[in-house]
Amino acid sequence: MKQFIKFGIVGLSNTVISYLIYVVSLRIFGACGLFPDSDYMISSIIAFILSVLWSFYWNDRFTFKKEQSEERSFLRSLLKTYVSYAFTGLLLYNILLYVQVDIMGVSKLIAPIFNLLVTVPLNFLLNKFWVFRKNRQ
Repeated sequence: MKQFIKFGIVGLSNTVISYLIYVVSLRIFGACGLFPDSDYMISSIIAFILSVLWSFYWNDRFTFKKEQSEERSFLRSLLKTYVSYAFTGLLLYNILLYVQVDIMGVSKLIAPIFNLLVTVPLNFLLNKFWVFRKNRQ
C-alpha cells in the first residue's frame, strides 16, 4: 500500500506534467496552424515521451528504490518503462483518446482525464511486477 501511495504521488506529478505538455503542445500547434487534424495525437506523443522520463526517474528514486541486496540495470529498467508505458500510456491511451474525441465527441481537453481511470492502475501493476521487480543477488 505504501508503494501504491508513493506511485500515486509520482503519478500525480507525472499526470500534471504530461497534461501541461499536452495542452501547451496543442496550443502551439493551434496557434501555428500545424497538424490541424492530428494535433491532439502529436501532442499526446510528445507528452508521453517527456513524461515517461519524469516518471521513470522518480519511480526509480522514490517509489521502487533499489535495495543494497538488489541488482537492477538502469538502462534495462528504463527500456522496460518505455515498453510498459508504450502499452498503457501510448497505445491504450491513444486508442481511448481517439474513441472519446473522434467517435464520442468528448473535448480534447477533457478526454485525457478520463483515461487515467484505466491507465494508472495498469501502470502501477506493470511497474511493480515487471519494471522494478526485485532481483536479488
